[in-house]
Formats: sequence, C-alpha cells, structure tokens
Amino acid sequence: MTVLVLGAGPVGQTAALALARWEVPVILLDQRPQRDPVGSKAICQQRDVLDFWAELGAGAIAEEGLTWSRARTFHRDEELFVVDLSDPGRSPYPPFVNISQARTEEVLDQAIARHHLIDVRWGHRVTAISQPGDSVTVRCETPDGEVELTGDYAIACAGSRASDVRSMLGVEFEGESFDDAFLICDIEAGLPGWEQERRFYFDPTWNPGRQVLIHPCPGGLFRIDWQVDPDFDLEAERTSGHLDRRIRQIVGDTSYRLDWSSVYRFHARMASRFLVGRVLLAGDLAHLVAPFGARGLNSGVPDVENAAWKIAWVLRGWAGPELLATYEQERRAAAAENLEVTSATMDFLVPHSPEAAARRAALLEAARRDPVARAQVDSGRLAEPFWYLDSPLTTPADDRPWPGRPPRGAAPEPVPGVILPDAPVRLAERPEVTHVRQLARAGLLALAGPAADVTSAREALAAGAGPAPHAVLGLAENEPSGILLDSLKAHPADIWLVRPDAHTCAVVRDPAELVAAARRALGHPS
Repeated sequence: MTVLVLGAGPVGQTAALALARWEVPVILLDQRPQRDPVGSKAICQQRDVLDFWAELGAGAIAEEGLTWSRARTFHRDEELFVVDLSDPGRSPYPPFVNISQARTEEVLDQAIARHHLIDVRWGHRVTAISQPGDSVTVRCETPDGEVELTGDYAIACAGSRASDVRSMLGVEFEGESFDDAFLICDIEAGLPGWEQERRFYFDPTWNPGRQVLIHPCPGGLFRIDWQVDPDFDLEAERTSGHLDRRIRQIVGDTSYRLDWSSVYRFHARMASRFLVGRVLLAGDLAHLVAPFGARGLNSGVPDVENAAWKIAWVLRGWAGPELLATYEQERRAAAAENLEVTSATMDFLVPHSPEAAARRAALLEAARRDPVARAQVDSGRLAEPFWYLDSPLTTPADDRPWPGRPPRGAAPEPVPGVILPDAPVRLAERPEVTHVRQLARAGLLALAGPAADVTSAREALAAGAGPAPHAVLGLAENEPSGILLDSLKAHPADIWLVRPDAHTCAVVRDPAELVAAARRALGHPS
C-alpha cells in the first residue's frame, strides 16, 4: 500500500502528511534538486487550512504567522468599507495569518521529517505515467539514472508549470491569461497602524488609474502588489531609481529594505479532468486563479485533504472505489466557484473596454456615499471553504434551503455540505481533545443534540459506517456552551453527520436515517 505524490510544494507536502496521518505510506517526488525558498509567494493562509495543518503537526504556521481579521478598501485616500471576518463557531485559529511560503514549507518539512511513512525524493523528474492494472507507475529521470516507482494511487500536484504532467495524463488546461502585469515587492519597514490589516487601494495618487494591495507579514515585512503597465520592465525600474520612488510614495521617509521583487501575470484556468484513472490532480496543476482573495493555496490544501481521506478509506477497505469518483465532482465544483469569484474580481480590477472602465470609475465615486454602490465594489472576496451542497455524498435537508453565496466576510448558512464550525468540547475520557474538529477528522462523526436519542444514533451510525471509524458526540454533556447548536441553527433533536474532512453531509431527526446518510457519505447512495 503506497501512494505517489508528484510535487513537494506546500500542496504536495500537505498531501503526504494527510495520507501518512491515515497510516498510508507515501513517496513524495520533486524534480528540483532541493527546496528553493525565495520570496514570500503564497502568504495568506485561511483559518480552516491552519486548522488542518495543525492537525498534521504543523501548528507553528498559525503560531508564527501574523494574524489579521480586517480587510480595508480605499478609493484614492478615502476608505470605502471594512470587512471584519467572522467566525461562526469558536475556532482556536484566526481568520487569516500572513507568513511567507518559504517558512510554511519549512514547517511542513519539519513535520514530514518526523513521519517514518513519508519517503521524500528530490531530483526526480517525471517523464512518463502509466496505469497497468490496479496501480500507477511513474518513470523518473534522476541524477543516478532512470527509475520506476509504483503506487496504488498518485496525487499530481506539481504546480502550474507542470504542463508535461498534464500532457502525460491527457488533460487540457483551459482558460485565459491576463495581459496586465503586477509588480510585487517584499519590503521591511516600520508602518505603524498597518501591521494587522489588509489594505486595498483603487486609483491611489501614487499609482493613478490602477490598484495597490498591501499585506503585513511577520518581522516588520510588508508585501506590496502594484498593478503596472503590461510592458513594465523591472530591471529598468530598478536602475532608474523609479522603484525606490514608487516604494517611497507608500512608506514616506521611513527607512526600508527591499528583500525581494518580481513581476507576474494572472491566469484563470482549470483542468479538463481532476481524476484520470488512479491519478488525482490537485493544486495549481488542476486550477489557477488570480490571487486577489487568496484562493490559490487555500484551495489546493482542501483538494488534498479531500483526496487523502478518500484514498486512505478505499485502501483500508472502509469504502468502495466509487468514493474516489466524488473527488472530481467536489473539487472541480470548488475550482469553478473560485474561478467565478476571482474572474469577477479581475473584470472589476482590469476593465476590458473604455465603457467598462467608465462604469467602474462612476461606481467608485458613487461608493463614497452610496451603500448600494459600495456593495458592488470588488476588491477580492477572501478565501472560504467550499460548500458541497450538490455532492453525491451529501444528503439534502428539505427544510434547509440554500440561500446562495453569503455576503463577503459572512459565514454560509448552515446546511448539509458546509464545513462544520469549530467549538470547544469536554471529553472526560479524552482530555487531549479540546475542539470538535479534532473528533471530526478521526472518522464519521454524528453530533447529537440535547433532545436526540444518543443510543439509537450510535446503533444507526455503526450500521451505516460498517468498519469505517465513527463516533457519536452528545452535545448536551460534551459541548455545554451551546456554540455548535447556535452556529448550526440546530433543533435540540437534530443529529448532524460530519465527514472526515470536517464537512457536514446530513442532518436528521430520526436516528434510523443515519444508516442511509452514512452509507451515502461513503459513496453508496443506495
């Protein structure tokens, strides 16, 4: 029993740790000779990703990251609105932290080094992928010659530039690339009052007609993104002194140090398939979105959490192979949501015609005084867990209609398919468990309200789950604060069923209905 993970970036690292957590051996491959920690790259890590990383032994990412919970949007020098990010439960983690991707990868590497089930191999460039029978074989070029590696399944997460891997799998990468360029700089500077909030500027006097995004990072570091001309020349900007002047327009006379700079363009693309036989595509190999909203890495990590529990449960005989087909259905739907959200943001940031630019300019002016116009200003909807409402693993609740995407910064309506809000729990027999998410990620979990029949719920869940790990938590005695009942808007007799990736998948009143709901959650809708 072995799974091959192609790509040792943060998504691949997370995939390896997630599989090893279920006691599945992993071979983690990367074509680079070693790690290359350059630049801040993906810095914004969302609460539910932090929660999962902590479960995998990488809690230092949340501990070391710079916490922020407020996103401010300006038009020129006037603030249009502030989004304060909510927590529907009581998570031990903040809405977001900012931390360099290099440090994130270092913490994940440390967690990997503590795990005997993960075999990391650098300098392995994949040259061929085949699927003979019930396995996946990968041929690699290495400094010592060609090798072949075989596993039961593979997760391909080798990054956006791995077009050769997509070609080997016969997968198209459809979408568009944007012409506009963006300059990114990591600078160290003292900017009092800016240390714990995201700032987005439309048409500031120091970047007229374009946008600027400013993110604080640990250690007095700030990540600044400027929209620039499509033909922007970074080297010419440096040598002419224009880059210093550009930075000075933000930091003033404060001394600063430039740590890293780069220019990039955005892409909006999605793979034509996320599942090819026994190979699952994840992360930037499967989807690319504009970064306004931090939906890149914060989407890649849920990809591999979804993939890992399903692969592990199939390999362990807790579910049938049909469970894996739902990976593509669920995560491709999540990618489509992210593309829709970020493409709308890019359409607003970079109007495609003079008429669209004029409409945007008028809307930004109106937004200074009109709350209706203000609600239409799009500076990037921040990352949030996807809702698996239409998944074949979800049992819909007729009395809980889905009202649609929630307002920015707000939690989704609690219906089957949304992620479970976290809350403190007390278990006399397991004092090491402090939050309900820890229980949820151990198997199928049923949360029984104070008026529910816990004994009948246990019998029904055991019948539906079969050999798969499962548990029933009585909320009356184990979650006395009532946070979960409130955040789920639950009836006292409700029983909520939760999957191993902490997503809810059913809510019932009759405990007997848990049998069918549990079987459905394992990929057996009949």
